[in-house]
Amino acid sequence: MTAVAGYHSGERVAQALAGETAKAEHLERSIRAVVPAVAANFLAERQLLVVGAADADGRMWATVLTGEPGFIGVPDEGTISVAALPGPGDPLAAVLGGASAPSAVPIGTIALEPATRRRMRVNGLVEARDAGLVVHAEQVFSNCPKYIQKRRPVRSTPTAVPGPARWGAELTTAQQLAVSTADTFFLATADAEGRADASHRGGYPGFVEVVSPSTLRWREYAGNGAFMTLGNLELNPRAGLVFPDWETGDLLLLTGEARTDWQERSVAFELTSAVQLPGAMPLRWSEPEFSPALR
Repeated sequence: MTAVAGYHSGERVAQALAGETAKAEHLERSIRAVVPAVAANFLAERQLLVVGAADADGRMWATVLTGEPGFIGVPDEGTISVAALPGPGDPLAAVLGGASAPSAVPIGTIALEPATRRRMRVNGLVEARDAGLVVHAEQVFSNCPKYIQKRRPVRSTPTAVPGPARWGAELTTAQQLAVSTADTFFLATADAEGRADASHRGGYPGFVEVVSPSTLRWREYAGNGAFMTLGNLELNPRAGLVFPDWETGDLLLLTGEARTDWQERSVAFELTSAVQLPGAMPLRWSEPEFSPALR
């Protein structure tokens, strides 16, 4: 696997198809392989980290890790540590779940601060694990605040005990309703060499269309111009989605394949497996204040 801080061929194809090559080239200058001090301070204050990776069968998944401020650390400019692991029943528990997990697993992460609509990506390789994750950074960069719904942690809500994972080959009626009314989800993809990335998608409820119990579609809004997600999909259609329930702490994880319709600037996702993780997020969050970028 060749590690690069900049764009790969799929990203450049996507940028050209979107007519945003010049914008992407300007942004590329801010993509680093190290964590600057300002980014380290941002990560140290976060309570939510989305991670994306492939399981042992090569299926992509995205999941959510949470903790008190300080659970994400930066021991040096090339490394981040995460004092949390995917819980029981999470499809990524086996590959990111402690010292017995395989080494050098490609991982994509995005740290989110919903209260201020700030986010930051760190992609790289998980080199070691004990009570958490240690990630060697290969790509580090901040994203714009577009489409993030403003939310604040609600600390007065009692923490629920996580329930057992519920697997399915398609969405139940309740899960279809949850997806069709969601205002946020996170998306994990990887390039042709397996380098992983995690990204954010947000919109008004209904921005994700449930076409059938196994097919979703969403519009791709104008973003920062990097096209890392759509660039990965140009080379590798495998994708993982996670829909957090901000009120109950449930996570809905989906895996399957996604393809871009460039004429409509939309993505169609065909799921092969769905996993419901009741109460997986111990934090609860306030009602959303929708992003001004959606107006």
